Amino acid sequence: MIKIHFIFICALFLLFASQTASAAMMGKVISISDGDTITVLDSNKAQHKIRLAEIDTPEKGQPYGQKAKDALAELVFGKAVNVKVIDKDRYGRLVGHIYLDELHVNKEMVRIGAAWVYRQYLKDKSLLAVESEAKAARRGLWGLSEAQNIPPWEWRKGQRSTPVKAGVYKKCGTKTYCRDMRDCEEALYFLNTCGLTRLDSDSDGMPCEKLCSSR
Repeated sequence: MIKIHFIFICALFLLFASQTASAAMMGKVISISDGDTITVLDSNKAQHKIRLAEIDTPEKGQPYGQKAKDALAELVFGKAVNVKVIDKDRYGRLVGHIYLDELHVNKEMVRIGAAWVYRQYLKDKSLLAVESEAKAARRGLWGLSEAQNIPPWEWRKGQRSTPVKAGVYKKCGTKTYCRDMRDCEEALYFLNTCGLTRLDSDSDGMPCEKLCSSR
């Protein structure tokens, strides 16, 4: 009997969690934090910080960071939106899809070149085709030079400095290409610690073949 009761409680919990994860809400956008985060005021005057799902925009210190924020503001600031909440992140923000009437705002940010598709959390694979189209047309951030156009998740990793040898620090974000690396060790650091995947063009785990081939 206790076992049946336990199973029933677990089923109720899973049902509640499922309903919470897919909750819907409406409200007015009263603040834009950056290109992928807004604050919505609901009908009960409660404020909700929303992180746009499945996309990632340049950070404030990155090239195109302010423009991405401005693009989102132009789309939704001061307007009534529908939010399909799918999760809550580690910062306590709701994660969701934003709709302005029939316009899917998350996808529109990708279409106009103001956002990357966030591969780590991607579920809607159609976003990749939208991103490819924006990239081919060099819209928004895709018009930046290759050196400036660093995925925000790589850029965030690059904001920390890590000791490699005694008294020597190499800061992520300061170098971009194999030609910038002074040796294989530095290339490995920028690949593995900073997440600079462009150094490993064939994805074999070894960056900058000319530097590291004799290693």
